[in-house]
Amino acid sequence: MFSIEHEFDATVVTLVDEGKAPLQEDVVINSFAECVTVEQWDPRTDTVHKITLSPNQIRDLGAALDLPEGVYVLAPKS
Repeated sequence: MFSIEHEFDATVVTLVDEGKAPLQEDVVINSFAECVTVEQWDPRTDTVHKITLSPNQIRDLGAALDLPEGVYVLAPKS
């Protein structure tokens, strides 16, 4: 299950793990104009872990999900 919310400065997507236990904590993705952050609470340390990705890294990640094993460089759109 997931939710999408449009806030003033970001689009927020929350991914909720469903199914058989053990389940993972929710993942919150904040998409800003200049970056994307991915956050997940860690119950073992009682902290939120945050990763910040540039727009280019998000583009590469999206492409990587549909490609076989290898090393790639995406050509700029002309």
